[in-house]
Amino acid sequence: MSDKYTANASSELMPFLIAKLQGWSRSTIKQRLKTGCVTVNDQQVTRHDHGLVEGDRVNVAASSQGISATRPKLDILYEDRDLIAINKPAGLLSVASPKDKAQHALGILRDQLSRRSKPVKLWPVHRIDRDTSGVLLFATSREMREAVMKGWESAEKTYLAIVEGCPKPAGGTINQPLRLDPVIYQMHVGEHPEAKRAITHFTTERSEGKRSLLRVELETGRQHQIRAHLAWLGYPVVGDQRYGTEGGRMGLHALRLSITKPGASKPLVFETQPPEDFLALLK
Repeated sequence: MSDKYTANASSELMPFLIAKLQGWSRSTIKQRLKTGCVTVNDQQVTRHDHGLVEGDRVNVAASSQGISATRPKLDILYEDRDLIAINKPAGLLSVASPKDKAQHALGILRDQLSRRSKPVKLWPVHRIDRDTSGVLLFATSREMREAVMKGWESAEKTYLAIVEGCPKPAGGTINQPLRLDPVIYQMHVGEHPEAKRAITHFTTERSEGKRSLLRVELETGRQHQIRAHLAWLGYPVVGDQRYGTEGGRMGLHALRLSITKPGASKPLVFETQPPEDFLALLK
């Protein structure tokens, strides 16, 4: 048994559920989310601040067992014997977190590809933030992961970012080192003995009202690099509660990744267009 609803306007998931599930206590609704009883467009969601857009299909099951048998599979963009690239949805962890027991892309993909007689092992080549959607790459062996990582600096990494404001000039390069503060888990921008080199190139694709869509190229790949750099510049990513303003959906999408696979003569290019809920942030 389950209840099915359709979003008529943009909102966060929790207020939507409270309005629809009249008679349910807030604690009961949170428990349903925590135990995996809620899906949005057939994708399991556990975050109460998940952003909804008009037309989204929300399903609330009586128990997580009711949806586990039909758990949606991750969208595989590329697969060979050594590498697998997927389109990670926003709100899903790349890998397991010791502080968060939520589902993660590594575990889902491993279950998706494994057979009872032939379990699959995977190693993450890189990671993208939980609230970032887009290209995520895994290797099928530790050796392949290490081989790809040796040439990671030459990989081409392209993102789309929706930011608050209209950058002036419309494009440029941010060359500011970054240092992680382990206490608040946030990047500090600027010179410091412990800071590491970080370079971000950006161009404005278009602006609508008080927001802009940027195309971002990473010359380096530091943690939170795009988010920290753009916030430092004065144009924080929409929905980024750590470096900007809290929101239901963060405006960051990993559009394209190009690597040279060890032993190959031509680069491999993985690309996936941004989902509707990402583009809706620009309006």
